[in-house]
Amino acid sequence: METQNWRELLIPYEQAVQELIVKFESVGREYTRLGHYSPIEFVTGRVKKISSIIEKARKKEIEFEKIGEEIEDIAGIRIICQFVEDIDKVVELIRDRAGKDMMIIREKDYVSNMKKSGYRSYHVIIKYPVHTALGEFNILAEIQIRTLAMNFWATIEHSLKYKYNGKIPEELLGKLIHAADAAHSLDQEMSYIRNEIVEAQNLFKLKSTLVADIVNNIQNIYDVGNIEEAKRIQAQFLDILRQDSFEKLQEFNKQLDVIAEVFDAQSLNR
Repeated sequence: METQNWRELLIPYEQAVQELIVKFESVGREYTRLGHYSPIEFVTGRVKKISSIIEKARKKEIEFEKIGEEIEDIAGIRIICQFVEDIDKVVELIRDRAGKDMMIIREKDYVSNMKKSGYRSYHVIIKYPVHTALGEFNILAEIQIRTLAMNFWATIEHSLKYKYNGKIPEELLGKLIHAADAAHSLDQEMSYIRNEIVEAQNLFKLKSTLVADIVNNIQNIYDVGNIEEAKRIQAQFLDILRQDSFEKLQEFNKQLDVIAEVFDAQSLNR
């Protein structure tokens, strides 16, 4: 097969992966901007290597002209979640988009129905339209949704499959299954304390935003020439930080907002 043909084949898949990563990352950021917990921790993607496509086509006896129709995972997107419960939310997000900018072909639930190897993940096969310099294409892509623990295990399994050409020794297979059980137990334990974890993460984000607002206000007071006042306020701020009290930090920020507005008004009247 000519190299140029392979390059042309992969162009729409490369574009699809880039676009889908941006779309799902944007969804995660929207949750954060709205002050909500995001079920999407991070997103990655890849286009299958030519050697892997050729090998898969050879095993399944797929002709070159049929590769795009019969190999579903040339374009792969991986959405990683913190908790098992988040997987259902992400799947619903994808279903909500169906008919708008993508079409769901099928779903494979390996979370509830684990593979014999211990593999867990939720797969959604979609048809996705892309516009390239070569024209418009409707390509197949596979979206995998899994937890951090599932992803860690799957990455190790993939590496071992590559090393042993798909034939992992029995001893290692036993250890992999044991590790899969441990990863599943970890996900279950994390689910039990999910609310505590999310609350702690949200508090950290709120505190970070609060501190950024205070620092910005102090800088503004410096900028309008009230250096002594800014130094005094900064000393108060550092003292409250040492006390590690979120409530005092909130109250201090409210007072500082009023002070900053006064200084802004005075600056405009000069």
